[in-house]
Amino acid sequence: MVSVPRLVIAAPASGSGKTTVATGLMAAFAGRGLAVSPHKVGPDYIDPGYHALATGRPGRNLDAYMCGPELIAPLFAHGSAGCELAVVEGVMGLYDGASGQGELASTAQVSKLLRAPVVLVVDASSQSRSVAALVHGFASWDPEVRIGGVILNKVASDRHEALLREALDESGLPVLGVLRRAPQVATPSRHLGLVPVAERQADAVDAVRAMGERVREGCDLDALLALARSAPVLPEEVWEPERVAVVGPRPVVAVAGGAAFTFAYAEHAELLTAAGAEVAVFDPLRDEELPAGTAGLVIGGGFPEVYAPELSANVALRGAVTALARAGAPVAAECAGLLYLARELDGRPMCGVLDASARMSGRLTLGYRQAVALTDSVLAAAGTRLRGHEFHRTVLEPGAGATPAWGLHQPERRVEGFVQGGVHASYVHTHWAASPSVARRFVERCRG
Repeated sequence: MVSVPRLVIAAPASGSGKTTVATGLMAAFAGRGLAVSPHKVGPDYIDPGYHALATGRPGRNLDAYMCGPELIAPLFAHGSAGCELAVVEGVMGLYDGASGQGELASTAQVSKLLRAPVVLVVDASSQSRSVAALVHGFASWDPEVRIGGVILNKVASDRHEALLREALDESGLPVLGVLRRAPQVATPSRHLGLVPVAERQADAVDAVRAMGERVREGCDLDALLALARSAPVLPEEVWEPERVAVVGPRPVVAVAGGAAFTFAYAEHAELLTAAGAEVAVFDPLRDEELPAGTAGLVIGGGFPEVYAPELSANVALRGAVTALARAGAPVAAECAGLLYLARELDGRPMCGVLDASARMSGRLTLGYRQAVALTDSVLAAAGTRLRGHEFHRTVLEPGAGATPAWGLHQPERRVEGFVQGGVHASYVHTHWAASPSVARRFVERCRG
């Protein structure tokens, strides 16, 4: 049973101010002394870092495409256990989801699965009375989506606010906050979105504090909390990673972290630990050795192209990674990890585990993927089907004779990735909570 008060922060479209409002609400309520659970709809790795700063708890994703709708409420229950409030930041526009899949993976679907009231953040900068028609349309489109109120963003003046409030009086939806047009809070972006927290820790703390202050000054926190507490009890069970009995020492699984490798789901480390591993985080930008006793290696996503000079200059660690892989140890690499294992990235030497050359490109590869394992690997048996997500602006040129990891079936059929000895490397990000056997299989291989 799940009884945590909860809100979903949504918007008519991207760029309306969801991240500012959601992160600001998290910070404002945490500042009141509440234990706040932060969540993000979809496969986003960056916003949850800001959420974690605001709340002091891991930011967690709720992705109905990769994990399946049936896991959304259980994963939410797992992440929000012991909390007094949960704030869920939506993705894109309220009703936007996986391309060509109806409501699947949309903020609207997640709000229904959680039976959570929605707060609609509206960019009001270029409208007055029309805001009522916009809000009415979103509120009436799907009767199962409960929009409990509106936060108006980018409001120009007292007069502008009065016009907006007068129009919305007719809609029957309360205005729960008004944020005035103001200089953008310092959250710099680049080719894949906001710059991750790990790359700008001090500035990010200031940015989150500023978001909290804006929301605290402009929003009715008491009314928002009352709305959150109106969410009904959910009957779903809590998701928990299945724990195995461990006899003898736990194998050490080294997990890449630091500024270059920031893309990770919180559940992955939990699943590895439950499967019997000792998880040891290291920073490839700073550490010259792998953690003592490393039996397996996980290198997730991030921005290695930004740090290619530093990664290349760490010759000692590159050598240790190469030696581990050549010894046949299990290595799982996603996206940035794939690039780090390549022979070179933008002309700079990398680990050379894979006979492949990588470079930045002007083309964004983005979208959900259906994948089937083409051969046995440390992550999956041949024929295993998983869902994943690609998100990168690099291209990889493999050498001859490479064994692909996945056959992809959406949006087009193609092969992708590498299986080589104990190495599984791919551009495709997966969420292991949907297939806990992945973590168990990996840890079993680490035990030898």
